[in-house]
Amino acid sequence: MKTVLIIGASGQVGQAMLQLALQDSDILKVIAPSRRPLSPHAKLENPIVDFNKLPEDASWWKVDFALCALGTTLRQAKSKLGFYKVDHDYILATAKLTRQAGTPVFCLVSSLGANLSSRIFYLRVKGETERDISALGFDSLTIARPSLLIAGPRSQRLLEGLGLFIGKHMAALLPRRYRAVSTHQVAKALLNVGLSKQAGVHMIESEKLRD
Repeated sequence: MKTVLIIGASGQVGQAMLQLALQDSDILKVIAPSRRPLSPHAKLENPIVDFNKLPEDASWWKVDFALCALGTTLRQAKSKLGFYKVDHDYILATAKLTRQAGTPVFCLVSSLGANLSSRIFYLRVKGETERDISALGFDSLTIARPSLLIAGPRSQRLLEGLGLFIGKHMAALLPRRYRAVSTHQVAKALLNVGLSKQAGVHMIESEKLRD
């Protein structure tokens, strides 16, 4: 029976991770720190935290494996600085604390196209986060790079809606790497990796998340 830490459990992929983990008979406890309370569950421990002042000495940083789906959008963050703070600084801070506590396995949700050299700010930040997490030296690190994500109800932004329509209804015309992926597929893939504890550093590209 294992204990899992889920960072970003209130987001789209994080919610899928949380539900799968709570339903999994191999998982004894799920720890999901968040800014606001989550729905209670017998297996869930939900510390309320400020990501600017994370409790460094909390015992719950040490678990069998950690899943991180923390992230925001430029629109939500309202600035590039705010986006970087969440998608790089907060993620790196939580990863450091889990590593220092002795957690051996870390699984991260990144993005298709993440690249340190990208001219696109979003993808460049994702690349920096991947690099800095990789440098922490986890026994097992897996990074998933999904394409467009399909989940439940979403905001109806024009470009996002167009992208999702193409991803869902014109998938056969797209290369496998660019086809939309469900939040359930991403969550399931990383949960399976966490439970299996694959040694070393691994990348799961978007087309593999659909398998």
